[in-house]
Amino acid sequence: MRVWVDCTAAAHPIVLRPIIERLQAAGHEVDVTARDYGQTEGLLERLGIPYTSIGRHAGGRTVAKGGAVATRSTRLWRWARPRRFDLALAHGSVDIAVVSRALRIPLAQMNDYEHAGRQRRIAFRAARRVLAPDVIPVEAMERAGARPEQLFRYPGLKEDYYLADFEPDAGVFGELRLSELGIDEGREDELVLVVVRPPPETSEYHAANPLYEGVIDRLAGVPGAAVVVIPRTEGQERGLRERGAPSLIVPERAIDAQSLIAFSDLVVSAGGTMNREAVALGTPAYTIFSGEMGAVDEKLIAEGRLRPLSDPFELELRKREAPAGVQHPRDPQLLVDAALSATG
Repeated sequence: MRVWVDCTAAAHPIVLRPIIERLQAAGHEVDVTARDYGQTEGLLERLGIPYTSIGRHAGGRTVAKGGAVATRSTRLWRWARPRRFDLALAHGSVDIAVVSRALRIPLAQMNDYEHAGRQRRIAFRAARRVLAPDVIPVEAMERAGARPEQLFRYPGLKEDYYLADFEPDAGVFGELRLSELGIDEGREDELVLVVVRPPPETSEYHAANPLYEGVIDRLAGVPGAAVVVIPRTEGQERGLRERGAPSLIVPERAIDAQSLIAFSDLVVSAGGTMNREAVALGTPAYTIFSGEMGAVDEKLIAEGRLRPLSDPFELELRKREAPAGVQHPRDPQLLVDAALSATG
């Protein structure tokens, strides 16, 4: 079977890696395409996943986004048409939804956020199978464009599946990576290590988020802290570097963020995946997400596993014990079989 996987954001290579590996191990041929956006391509390279780069992100304007979808979808159609794929797979890619429908390729879409508007409706309506956490009500998925008969509702977090085989790499604090992060070798045990993820400013569901700037202002002035900020866009990266705050560290390339999270003392994210990675790895996590809260995060907050932050000075900056490890690992074969069911 020939399978096409499209990665359009930095989380996608991480989320889809175990599915790609298991499909290949089962003898299926997998081709990966990627959009030039954030660290998407860098992460594919770090994970050793070959890919074809097609198109780039258009920024936050709706009109520009529509043009970018049309342009990239046309290029993907030309690329995919002669390859005669049997299955397409993505985590919310609109472009693969447009092309798979045009070429009549069965499509499986993953997603764990039900409030992303137009993008999700296009992606879900084109799909034959939609994989989503079972904590999201069926009615909410219907409003997002997924019919009940399309749904495969899996238990737990998506992070429980792709982190199931994860072992934190202590080499994240080795000489080479320390120089990448700007931390002097041997000093990591003396510092409170904080990982920060900025808002998804170019996403349709993003709302203005002044709290993020407040968090950066607070953390930039904390002695004895190393604050690793992993930007989503070139503009965010540029703004962070222009601050010139010595405690703010902006990696120059895609890094092993999961190991960094595992060894960090806390995570603050204005998005979803990095916070849920922290939860899955037992690292204290604060959300400053400003959009409509999804059912997954609402449950984590209710369980006390994720903390909403309203004031940057509420952050508890202290060292913690050694990494807790993956809290609830789950077999990703469940997701592989669900994706393959789209061809049935």
